[in-house]
Amino acid sequence: MPSAKPSVLLINRVYPPARGASGRVLRDLAKEMARAGWTVTVLTTGEKTFSEKDGGIAVHRVKAPLNPKGPVAYAMVLWKLFRAAMKQPRNDLVITLTDPPLLVTIGRRYSKSKRCGHLHWCQDLYPDLFPAVGVKLPQFVLRALSRSARRSMNKSGKVIAIGRCMARHLAHTGVETGRISMIPNWPDMELVDPNNAKPKKPDVRIRDVSNARPVENLLRDNSPRFRILYAGTIGRAHPMKAILEAAEYLSPHPEIEFVFVGEGPSHDRLSSERARRGLQNIKLLPYQPNSLLKDLMESGDLHLVSMRDDAAGLLVPCKFYSALAAARPTIYIGPAETEVGRMIRDYGCGAIVPQGDGKTLAQAILYFRNDPDAWFNAQQGAEQAAMDSRPVKSILSIMKEAETTIQTRVA
Repeated sequence: MPSAKPSVLLINRVYPPARGASGRVLRDLAKEMARAGWTVTVLTTGEKTFSEKDGGIAVHRVKAPLNPKGPVAYAMVLWKLFRAAMKQPRNDLVITLTDPPLLVTIGRRYSKSKRCGHLHWCQDLYPDLFPAVGVKLPQFVLRALSRSARRSMNKSGKVIAIGRCMARHLAHTGVETGRISMIPNWPDMELVDPNNAKPKKPDVRIRDVSNARPVENLLRDNSPRFRILYAGTIGRAHPMKAILEAAEYLSPHPEIEFVFVGEGPSHDRLSSERARRGLQNIKLLPYQPNSLLKDLMESGDLHLVSMRDDAAGLLVPCKFYSALAAARPTIYIGPAETEVGRMIRDYGCGAIVPQGDGKTLAQAILYFRNDPDAWFNAQQGAEQAAMDSRPVKSILSIMKEAETTIQTRVA
């Protein structure tokens, strides 16, 4: 039988302070497992190879690019993590996430070599997602990678999907249904102060935004605009067409502004498109320090989440959970039959707009802008969804699956 204090190796490319939603939820899980008496080790990447302690968690970083570009770069990161993993001592359990793609295969190799349990936490689904994010590979290569991933999943003790749509896709594409559990992700609870009263629609809005200054230095005034906030990465799976069209439709409404927070090539392209279309109602901010994140997220009257139709079942946008944590309504531009679409319908915490439909998006924004009751009802729905998505429930569910995986493996 396993020891009284089981040990676990958690593997993912990102881990705080590096940015990334998968790193945040991984750290939440690692901290809770350490508090529960597990011996926790995290294998991740960094600017150089070194080891450190994060409270009771041992963190081993291998040198790798902070922002790998393309399949070759990601393959190199995968290889480095594989070599580092095989040098780790035996643990009772290994948990793999999905950054870099096909990380599940490393978990399988480690599990087989060390004769331990393996749990795969599927934050997004590769190689299925490659076409949606613009990675072009021959079909025979995609099929081979998919077979490899599914074989590794079917050798693991459990595969955790973060959405019902993802669980269905896994089952329909070869993963044994008995191995699949659906455990949703959770909001970043650091964005919410439980000691505060129920969030109210702010009376004062951050005003003069630019790429140069952080939020805390921005001027404020007493004539706030209605802010539409998009915070985070703009990838190929997050189309901007409808948002740009909506900004054009709403340009005669000076009381409405669109604010994008982030950096990178996609934000550079957004800046170019803003200039080409002459959209004065679009503002840009760089990534903000974590100390300012709560104020920033609550500064949005509406949050935007965008996802391509062909990414349905392959990912669940983390931006949605950030909006819930800030108790703000969300307008979701994407396929309705997804985890985000289901939660918006169940909780009434926003609206769903078809991909590419800028006019409908503009109408939805005006609806919440002009009807305070509709906004407050959606805000209350977001607050309730956040309460029902508390991290304790999901984390304890993952830990229960982890314990079952160890017991099954030993048996």
